[in-house]
Amino acid sequence: MTIRPLNYGRHQIDDSDVQAVVDALRGDLITQGPIVERFEAAVAERVGARHAIAVSSGTAALHIGCLAAGVAAGDMGVTSTLSFVASANAVIYCGGQANLLDIDPDTLAITGDGVRNYLAGAPETKVVIPVHFGGLATQSAEIRQAAGSRFVMEDAAHALGGDHACGTPVGSCKYADMAVFSFHPVKSITTGEGGVVTTNDADLARLLRQLRTHGIERDADRMQNLDAALEDGQRRTWYYEQQLLGFNYRLTDIQAALGLSQLAKLDRFLARRREIIAHYDAAFADLPAVTLVQADTEFRRRSAHHLYILDVDFAALGRTRQQFIRELNAFGIAPQIHYIPIHYQPYHQARHAYGPDAFPAAVRYYEGCLSIPLFPDMTDEEVDHVVATVRDLVRR
Repeated sequence: MTIRPLNYGRHQIDDSDVQAVVDALRGDLITQGPIVERFEAAVAERVGARHAIAVSSGTAALHIGCLAAGVAAGDMGVTSTLSFVASANAVIYCGGQANLLDIDPDTLAITGDGVRNYLAGAPETKVVIPVHFGGLATQSAEIRQAAGSRFVMEDAAHALGGDHACGTPVGSCKYADMAVFSFHPVKSITTGEGGVVTTNDADLARLLRQLRTHGIERDADRMQNLDAALEDGQRRTWYYEQQLLGFNYRLTDIQAALGLSQLAKLDRFLARRREIIAHYDAAFADLPAVTLVQADTEFRRRSAHHLYILDVDFAALGRTRQQFIRELNAFGIAPQIHYIPIHYQPYHQARHAYGPDAFPAAVRYYEGCLSIPLFPDMTDEEVDHVVATVRDLVRR
């Protein structure tokens, strides 16, 4: 049996996805056309939000979300140190200061108490950005309560298809002003690159749409230079106004067509991820020097399962993590580390004087974490190959 190289994650594209893109390419408009609006409506319906604003990446979504929250020079935002750097960088893009919080060791996310304690010393913070790490949304109600009147923007890049503890879908904005998804190829669905912001606030939605398109306004009722805008009481068909500094963060109709096709398969993708995870959990539960991560039954039930992470005691194995990864590589398995904590990054270290004991739970997690292959396209034979290889290398 020949096993293809197995990365920690990958996209799944079938003929219907290809045909959807071909149809979009043959349409009259391949960008700024009708398919983007259809995709936005489908995402909003899926997650139970009133509005969805599609953009060019998850990072772009975080950026305009911070701008819509009013983050500007001198303002502060707070997020988890255990995330991809974009969660913190979005605050800095706006001229603000990104502060970091440690995680709960079981959920790998910030907590309501953590937010409350932080805000007691930094009440001027403008936006709180909880990260649904690995696809699991936790303490959403508690974080919303702790944040008070401040903006809450969920970084749900991992979590499309997941649920909050109360059963409502992540992205519904039940506990947040905005939620952000990513459609990078390893995420729940893909548009190649892309992202979306969901919200239930019509004013926020309008501002987000303006920010993604250069800050341009075309609505006649919102024009500022009426003499130039109107003729016989109607907007001149060619007229537009740049009313604020925005960006070219648009998603194309080509990408939206792929997204629509992928979204129709989301339940199937999630079901396959859960099948693989159940197999992994059973296979790895008794391994020495290995602890399963986010493996609580309730967590497994409602997570979007972006990642499957092992917590490995490499010292007990007698190898470094890099040595263990090379051993896996020899069998065609390419794991990944999610993530190097943000406070370890030189750029962020230069902006803050973090002490050596600032984020003990995140540091402890980082020392042993290893994300192994998990994606819907994996065959049973490939799953068995990963299981057999990991078990053999751990017990060797």
